[in-house]
Amino acid sequence: MLSVNDQLQLEQKGITIEKIEMQLSHFKDGFPFMNIVKAATVDNGILRVDTNATQHAVQMFDDEVKNGLSITKFVPASGAATRMFKALFDYLNKLSDEAPAEMPKPVAEFIERLPDFPFFDELEKCMGMDLKKLSVRKDNAEEILSTFLLNTGMNYGGLPKGVLKFHGQGKQARTPIEEHLLEAALYGRDARGKAKLHFTVSPEHEALFQQITDAKKGEYEKRFDVSIEVSFSHQKTATDTLAVTPDNQPFRTDSGDLLFRPAGHGALIENLNDLDSDLIFIKNIDNVVPEHRVAETVTYKKVLAGTLCRMRKKVFEVLSNLDQLELKTIRTQIIPQLEKDLLLQLPDIVKNADDVHLKKQLHTYLNRPMRVCGMVRNLGEPGGGPFWVMNGDNSLSLQIVESSQIDLSNAARKAVFDGSSHFNPVDLVCAVKNYRGEKFNLLLYVDPDTGFISEKSQNGRPLKALELPGLWNGAMAHWLTMFVEVPLTTFNPVKTINDLLRAEHQPVKS
Repeated sequence: MLSVNDQLQLEQKGITIEKIEMQLSHFKDGFPFMNIVKAATVDNGILRVDTNATQHAVQMFDDEVKNGLSITKFVPASGAATRMFKALFDYLNKLSDEAPAEMPKPVAEFIERLPDFPFFDELEKCMGMDLKKLSVRKDNAEEILSTFLLNTGMNYGGLPKGVLKFHGQGKQARTPIEEHLLEAALYGRDARGKAKLHFTVSPEHEALFQQITDAKKGEYEKRFDVSIEVSFSHQKTATDTLAVTPDNQPFRTDSGDLLFRPAGHGALIENLNDLDSDLIFIKNIDNVVPEHRVAETVTYKKVLAGTLCRMRKKVFEVLSNLDQLELKTIRTQIIPQLEKDLLLQLPDIVKNADDVHLKKQLHTYLNRPMRVCGMVRNLGEPGGGPFWVMNGDNSLSLQIVESSQIDLSNAARKAVFDGSSHFNPVDLVCAVKNYRGEKFNLLLYVDPDTGFISEKSQNGRPLKALELPGLWNGAMAHWLTMFVEVPLTTFNPVKTINDLLRAEHQPVKS
């Protein structure tokens, strides 16, 4: 099936033939649906913290930092922001027709409230026109959209989210990069006053990120007496996946080469695996707020981290003392305590192990990466949620599951899915070292039988594309997991340009 030229192409990308064969089998057989048993709730699987618990978790995190905890803030930031502007692009394309296009509601809102965006002054300057009157903006809508979106003007339609102006106050405007610099300074610093911030970026955008961080990080370093170390990485080409034709044959370009596509955010487990810190915060590039609203975000980031520190401390204590613990103590005290305090559901292979194998099975189960994931109340946002999942060995585990991973034609599964009370805002803190201080190989804890297949096209030709298990889905399937409820106010993503008009992203009213 693979020619000499194909094998050379694979070698250049660092992809093995075995990996290609596995991908082809996934295209042919698909991925099994997740066996969701019940939704995780605050009564069963999601920890709700009261005021006292919040203060305790924050204090525990602060104490661990003083004791030498190393920290990195990890921000997936690859890709252009094109989807933010879909409604604007669609309307602009219609304006190129002879017949005038009716202005859709999202476009009308964008034009009407243009002065409320932080890039308004830049747009006025770029157009050389006073746009403060609504009638002027409506009369020049096509020129406004062209100048704003296209590379002949501001090129917002071709830039990554991280470099766009999200927030303004007076004449000042900030990008998401700057808001993440602020957050790193506020909760990502170690005992030496150093904060490490890592962005995953597309190669073509790294220079833009570097330019902004070089220009802005000194301001935050001076204000907060912190040293901020910024680093970048790219999604590795070896994680690209093969595209296939509708009948599952390798898709070839016009030149006869195999076509590979980026494998989605699940590929970033490789980038995460390259980082070396005790704790790693993960948060999307667009989930930021202006500085006057950041205090609650900082508090609950520390709550998640403090909860993880408590989990980490307990697990490490058990593992470090396992040889000395009596079997009766493990059965009657340790295992019930782990299930009650850490909301873990230990599998039968551990709880039913005989005396000879109990310690080994408990060690195998506990000695793995850990994560604490914030969960917000579900108000209809699309995306994944927290569920109890039945694994292949008949054990239960907490997982973040996307709707596409669930057989919604199955009435029982759909009822479980519809009954979910919480939503995944991508707000994680991870512990990636074991109780001896050695870094885990995170690639060993991925579930390869989770993933997504979607229908795409290339130059008008249909194809099927494969995405790797999502970073917080299958890529972390075999981690120890806790879910913690966090306020909806900590979840403020910008999925469309008009999301910046929400009160959470607007400046303080004078």
